[in-house]
Amino acid sequence: MVLIKKFLQNRRGAVLIISMIFVLIFSALAVSMATMSGMNVQLASNQRKLNSTLSAAHSGLEAMRYWMDRITIPDSTLPSDYLSTVFSSFQNDLAANSITNISASYSSSTITIPPVILASVYNINFEATIEQLNNNTLQMDVTGMSNQITRTIRVNYNIAPKKHPIFDYGIATKGPLHLQGSTGVNGLNNSIEANIYIESTNNNDALSLQGSSTIAGDVSISNQFANPSVSNSSSIGGETGQNAIDNHVTVGAASTDFPIPDPTAFEHYVVNIFDPATDTTTDMTLENIRIPAGTNPHFSGHVTLKGIVFIETPNIVTFTGNTDIIGIVIGDGDLAYPSVDNQLIFIGNVNSSSVSQLDATFGNIRQETGTFLLAPGFDASFGGSFNTINGVIAASGIEFFGNAGGTVKGSVINYGYDPMTLVGSVDLVFNLGITENPAGFATYMVLEFQPETYSEPVP
Repeated sequence: MVLIKKFLQNRRGAVLIISMIFVLIFSALAVSMATMSGMNVQLASNQRKLNSTLSAAHSGLEAMRYWMDRITIPDSTLPSDYLSTVFSSFQNDLAANSITNISASYSSSTITIPPVILASVYNINFEATIEQLNNNTLQMDVTGMSNQITRTIRVNYNIAPKKHPIFDYGIATKGPLHLQGSTGVNGLNNSIEANIYIESTNNNDALSLQGSSTIAGDVSISNQFANPSVSNSSSIGGETGQNAIDNHVTVGAASTDFPIPDPTAFEHYVVNIFDPATDTTTDMTLENIRIPAGTNPHFSGHVTLKGIVFIETPNIVTFTGNTDIIGIVIGDGDLAYPSVDNQLIFIGNVNSSSVSQLDATFGNIRQETGTFLLAPGFDASFGGSFNTINGVIAASGIEFFGNAGGTVKGSVINYGYDPMTLVGSVDLVFNLGITENPAGFATYMVLEFQPETYSEPVP
């Protein structure tokens, strides 16, 4: 004990020094931890602001996509006027919907959307610019902002013709569809090509299959009160009777717009006029011919039609022989006022080829592909067989009868409200495969969002 007391007496103040050292160490650690905590708080705050700006940019992108998807450009618009037309359409749409928090301005090369407030409390907003890269592409930059921090998203839009959903159907009719006998509607590549759309707004007897009629695809009827009927010997989608209706017919389906046919788009191609007093109607070749109103010609024998056959109203034009058509038959009628005095009757055999097979002397006609017959205001009747019809058939009344049939490379569109009929041994096989709108239908351009072009450019 004596030795321990002497040891402690010789080292007085050591405990105090050691205590002070520990105090300094813990103080330094405390300061360091406080500093680190402050830095983490600052980093978290910065990250939050960055995320807020990116979220603002994404919100702005979705808002702009909504409005961009509504923009339409008339197909007659020159590429040099695309951007100004986009601006006008955008502004008009905002005004029509009383939108005041989004505005736009336009210079010769840029559409600018000034800051749009998303959260005023946190000073979060977005702005956007739209520029035209080339004849077919727009580039849109959307910038999110939070205080002084910004993040930008860049995407592209393609300018392309609006694809009408109606051309995805083998048959589309505004009136009812009635099949009787041993008629068949089939798809060449798959049953989907034989799908049918029926509007039949004013007639609940929208669909009727009698005898041993068949439809390989499904049927959509927009009239919610429609009462379809299918005999026990007829089938839709491979099923007969009530099962066919229950499993392959949709009543009250979403409506589909019918594109407006435009016969006048072909009139400038016509350079010859058919004269019944001097022109024969048997075994002849006609090129880019106008058939004047009231002529009512009856073509027989072997008739070859090349380019545009432009038929004025009123007219009843009949083909009873073998008809080769390398072109488009146009009926210049009124879609709103069809007449029984306007008829196109094909009783003999019809062979059809695309206008793209015409020689170079026919010029731009060779680009007018996808349409075989465009005749608003006319009834079109087919009673003979055909190998292939190269294009859409569109008229204000359509019937197939007798042994009519063959492959149709396009849709059959009936604009009339009276029933479209298939009677006898009619056999239609549809080969759709349309990637562009057929010639002669009023179209417009739309903006197609290209998600694969998404990027976040560095300022």
